[in-house]
Amino acid sequence: MKIKQLHINGFKSFPEKSCITFPAGVSGIVGPNGCGKSNVVDAICWVTGEQSVKVLRGKAMEDVIFAGAGGLPPMNLAEVSITFANDSGSAPEQYRDVPEIMVTRRLYRTGESGYFINRRPCRLKDIQSLLAGSGAGTRTYAVIQQGNIGAITEAGPEERRVFIEDAAGITRYKARKKEALAKVEATNQNLLRVMDIISEVDRSMKGLARQAKKAQKYQEHRAGLKRAEVALAAWQHDRLAETIRETGDLLTRLADEHLSQEARRRSLDAAMEALRVQA
Repeated sequence: MKIKQLHINGFKSFPEKSCITFPAGVSGIVGPNGCGKSNVVDAICWVTGEQSVKVLRGKAMEDVIFAGAGGLPPMNLAEVSITFANDSGSAPEQYRDVPEIMVTRRLYRTGESGYFINRRPCRLKDIQSLLAGSGAGTRTYAVIQQGNIGAITEAGPEERRVFIEDAAGITRYKARKKEALAKVEATNQNLLRVMDIISEVDRSMKGLARQAKKAQKYQEHRAGLKRAEVALAAWQHDRLAETIRETGDLLTRLADEHLSQEARRRSLDAAMEALRVQA
């Protein structure tokens, strides 16, 4: 992919919409001090995902929004879009058939921000994956600031290796490998935790099995006790019923005897009265 155009709106010293076209070959931005050369480089770094405020020469991220100058009021929005010509086929699979890819970053003074690829919302990770191996990015060789040429030519072996790998287009694959290894390591850690959980669950299950056996025995004994209590209650019921029947019969006999004794008493009273009359 090659940088084709840069659209800037409200970023640092660009209060109005500006478009910079990059023709084929090596492009350079020259001009007197204070004309905004570094701001163009900052815009490219910012839109490609730069997160360090120090690299963008500010104290807070909202410093990239135009703060007002020359009678112009401050703006509430900074937006930068960079267009890549996808003529080399180095873009990820989902963008292979797209002739141009536009990456946009937007920041509001309220702190809300967003990333877009071809005007569709995306994540910073998607932009980093798109630009990996293309030479364009926050710290790659496609954009060189004033005074940084010596830093690149005098870079150490490790730093030079990063530039060479990015030029060779293997950065994306190394990033994917690193991400895959991180996922594997995370999966291994998850497996260890799962094994710990399984062993803990096994111990708990053994304890629960013992408790279940005790509970089963308790249920069996309780059922036997209930059967015994029911049998005892039935036997007591039968005995009480027999006692009640016998008592009822006794009461009936006593009542009959009471009636006969009462009749005899009345007859004796009548005899006594007759004797009293005769006397």
